[in-house]
Formats: sequence, structure tokens, C-alpha cells
Amino acid sequence: MSAPTAGRARVRRNSEPAVPKSVRRRRRLRTLPVYAVLWLIGVFMVTPLLYALVSGFKSTKQLSGNTFGLPSPWVTSNYTSLLGSSDFWRSLGSSAVIAVAATVLTVATAALAAFALARFAFRGREVVFTLFTMGLMFPFAVAILPLFILLRTFGLLDNPWGVILPEAAFGLPVTIIILRGFFREIPGELEEAATLDGCSRFGFFWRILLPLARPALGTVSVLAIVSSWNQFLLPLLVFSEPTWWTIPVGIQQFQGQYAADVARIFAYLVLAMVPALAFYAVAERQLIGGITLGATKG
Repeated sequence: MSAPTAGRARVRRNSEPAVPKSVRRRRRLRTLPVYAVLWLIGVFMVTPLLYALVSGFKSTKQLSGNTFGLPSPWVTSNYTSLLGSSDFWRSLGSSAVIAVAATVLTVATAALAAFALARFAFRGREVVFTLFTMGLMFPFAVAILPLFILLRTFGLLDNPWGVILPEAAFGLPVTIIILRGFFREIPGELEEAATLDGCSRFGFFWRILLPLARPALGTVSVLAIVSSWNQFLLPLLVFSEPTWWTIPVGIQQFQGQYAADVARIFAYLVLAMVPALAFYAVAERQLIGGITLGATKG
């Protein structure tokens, strides 16, 4: 930075009025309750996780005699035995495969539907969109019986597609609603300019609209993966063999098998939470950024 430029910057900073200490103190006092509430919520959420983590290093006898204390001695075999178990890794892999497949199918189908509902004017468009929004009002448990009959008719029981397809179908409403709002914010002049340059409707969707809607696509992808990962009732309904048991079903089966070994159950719960927590840590910025951008546009 040259001397005149540095001098102008210094003058500009010096010309800014200094905030009095009393004003700064009042601001801190006003924000203090907010930070206190946030700390209380954080402690309330982290404490069960830490308790489960520490309890996994105890034996069941230690849990009975020393419920809230530190392990003495530390029992690492609860974790190492699970990490060396093929059943745990099989459940982890099944959850990952099903979650990724359901997410790809959900986002791809919803993006095309949202594009049509946002950029095409046709009779009954709002009726179709209303039908999708009505899907948010029906809980998954209501469709269990007809869904089971349908999957049995098509031979999709004990088949991963019997979980992937329903999860994608139930994830469509919220995904379409989010993507349609983003797609409608893209200026029409941009589409007209692309059409004049020889770009087709699908070319505009693929080359221009999807890159511009990357924050929204990231947000709905995170929501779809989390929803699929936490799904318990549908895999329990579809899979009767342990080959495709997901993590939630594996936890339920493991708890029934080792009901007396509470410390080992805690270890299984902690290891089952690690992938989800790691994914949240990686995708947190994308999720918050997409939601913030959508709120700003709305």
C-alpha cells in the first residue's frame, strides 16, 4: 500500500466516531441473555452425547455402581469389538448406499418437477403444486399398510429399492417446494437470452439454472440424506434379513441381542452417531447458507 493510500485509510479510520464504553457495555448486557440461552441449549444437547461416550468406556458393573463418574478402569473393548464386527460395517454401508441413492433420485426428480412448475405456464400448474404440498400433511406411518402391500405385489421386499423408492417419493414434496422457490427467482431475461443464443429449455435447465441453484441443491441434498439416514420404520418393514439392515434397524436388533450389556449398547449408539455428526460438521455451512439465501430471496 502506498503512503498516500495508507494515509487516506488512516484518516478514514480516525474520522469514524469512537463508540463510547457505556454504549459498548449496554450492548454486551443486551446480548448477554441470548448467549446465556445458547450456552444452556448447547449444554443440554451435548451432555447426553458425552454421557453416552463415557459410558461406552465402562462395564455394565461400573455403570451400576458408578453411573455418572469416570470409568475406572477404562474399558476399550466395547468399542474395539464393534469396530471389528462385520455386522456394524454392513449396517453402516447399507445406510450409506440407501441414503445416497434415495437422495440422488429425490433431488434429480424434484429438480425436473420444480423446473416445470416454476418456469412453464400450463393449465392446472397450481393444482399440481398444491397436490405436492398436500403430501407434507400425511405422516409416513399412515401409508405403512398400503405401502407394504404395494411392495409385496411388486416383489420389492428384502430389496434395497423397496426402501429407496418410497423414501424418494416421500421426500419429493419438501424438495419441490424449496427448489421451486429458488427457480422462480431466476430472472426471465436470462432464459430469453439463453434461448436467443440457441439454448434449448433443457439446456437452460442443465447449464444455467442448476449451477445458479447450487445452494438450494446442496440444502435439499443434506435434508434428504439426513431423512434417509434416520429412517427406521421403512427398513424395518422391508428387510427381514440382516443383509440390508440399516444403522437404526441395527441399533434396535443389537439392543435386543445385548439387552443386559448396557455399556456395549452405549458404545454402539456412539459409533452409530459418528457418521451423522461428521456429515453435519461438513455440510453445516452448505445447509445454513442455502436456508439463509432462501430466506433472503423470500
